[in-house]
Amino acid sequence: MIKTKRQGIIVYFQHMKNVRQIKKHGHLIHASKKLKYAVLYVNEEDLEFKMEKLERLPFVSRVIPSHKPEIETDYENAKPDKAKQYDYKMGI
Repeated sequence: MIKTKRQGIIVYFQHMKNVRQIKKHGHLIHASKKLKYAVLYVNEEDLEFKMEKLERLPFVSRVIPSHKPEIETDYENAKPDKAKQYDYKMGI
């Protein structure tokens, strides 16, 4: 099974009613009523096209790509917490 690479896009908008149009451009994960933004996931190869398309919408004020794919999540010298290590030995 091949995993498709996905990336998040943060879209700032003017009114909550506009979320319906934003939802058509990707997989909607979260929409904040108070801060008026939505988080979408799209395929990485469609990222630039989707961002341009979203920026052209009249109710969208800003579109930002997520930086999560750029962050390295493999930690080499991570030392376990001694308190947790003790709990594991005790079987807690």
